Amino acid sequence: QVQLVESGGGLVQSGGSLRLSCVASGFSFSKDWMYWLRQAPGKGLEWVSSISRGGSVVIYGDSVKGRFTISRDDAKNTAYLQLNSLKTEDTAVYFCARDRAGIRRGQGTQVTVSA
Repeated sequence: QVQLVESGGGLVQSGGSLRLSCVASGFSFSKDWMYWLRQAPGKGLEWVSSISRGGSVVIYGDSVKGRFTISRDDAKNTAYLQLNSLKTEDTAVYFCARDRAGIRRGQGTQVTVSA
């Protein structure tokens, strides 16, 4: 059974940091690109970042470039998203996924940034 379980969300003040984790199981994690997406209240899914197999290629959306860092640890079947310099507009549910559209995604973790 394929599972993606996100954690690490929470309430943080503007300018703060969080580290999100995504533990994967039920598939060959090391062979897949992994993705992070988010959904703000009342809005659609927004792609945030991608990381290639092995982690040699990372890509970011313009809204998070320079502030967020994606990484992976294949030995732990885990993907990470480091969120720095958080802004109120980063408030959203964050999902990890096996595809860029987010069709195959986990249940998400809530990130709330207060002013």
